[in-house]
Amino acid sequence: MTIGLGRRLFAEGLGSLILTGTVVGSGILAAKLAAGNDAVALIGNTAATGAILFVLITALGPISGAHFNPAVTLVMALRRESSALSALLYVPVQVAGCVLGAWLAHAMFALPILQLSTNVREGAPQILSEGAATFALIFTILTVSRWRPHMIPAAVALTITAGYWWTASTSFANPAITVARAMTDTFAGVRPLDAPGFIAGQFAGALVAWIACAVLLPKEAKA
Repeated sequence: MTIGLGRRLFAEGLGSLILTGTVVGSGILAAKLAAGNDAVALIGNTAATGAILFVLITALGPISGAHFNPAVTLVMALRRESSALSALLYVPVQVAGCVLGAWLAHAMFALPILQLSTNVREGAPQILSEGAATFALIFTILTVSRWRPHMIPAAVALTITAGYWWTASTSFANPAITVARAMTDTFAGVRPLDAPGFIAGQFAGALVAWIACAVLLPKEAKA
């Protein structure tokens, strides 16, 4: 069955909204309940993010591919698994959905809707971490989709769950959600000044993963 572009865009926007609402909202609640213990807060934030990723990819993957992420969309366009038009339209919808998700979280917790983060995440190690996290995400998507496509929701959720703990940046791995997290002065935020470095690292990591998987998984290979 062919799914129209409008439905695919709606799925991308809705998924991006729910994903970011979960990331930001769980960060707000976790920070409140943890009473200053950032490790405990991160556990709550991690669990909620991994859980919603599994659900959203399972539910919306058959409609739009469940990218929710411009870095994923870029790689799919480079692989010609997504048209240039779809990619160009997916990205602004993903960014808008992520921003709306942050605003939804603010509204649910009675915080000012419009904010800018003051959470400092600067320096080369943070940018490198985002490159590594995004590499891991794209690598997971491309390899698992080749051998075990039905495992994609679990594989992506587990990759991001692990990324929260093995990267110095806590694994944003998504330019759209980075924009939204620059607009929330809460546990999940990143200073707007630091966001461009994160985004550059994310796209670089995605491109390196695309190249690595082109070597590992040539098109003529059979599953």
